[in-house]
Amino acid sequence: QVQLVESGGGSVQAGGSLRLSCADSGRTFSTFVMAWFRQTPGKEREFVGAISANGGTTNYTGSVKGRFTISRDNAKNTVYLQMNSLKPEDTAVYYCAADVTGWGPPEAEWEYDYWGQGTQVTVSS
Repeated sequence: QVQLVESGGGSVQAGGSLRLSCADSGRTFSTFVMAWFRQTPGKEREFVGAISANGGTTNYTGSVKGRFTISRDNAKNTVYLQMNSLKPEDTAVYYCAADVTGWGPPEAEWEYDYWGQGTQVTVSS
């Protein structure tokens, strides 16, 4: 059973930092590709970044490159999203997602099999 639980969201001023965490209660986390997506009201969910099962490969959408970093600790069944130099346009609900095939990491939403409940990030100017 895969159950993803995000934490770490909140409110921050522009230029600040937040670290999101996503923990899985299952036993096969280390075989999953993990990703972060975000969504604002009235818009489609947007790919933020992803990390391969062993953590050796990451990819990011262009707007967050150099500011956000994805990492994972397979011993703790947790994936992280470190967000630095936050901008008001980063305001969104952030979701973690798991791709159980382990290939990629892909960017398409449909590739991901399990989703967390989301955590709100608000960046004020």
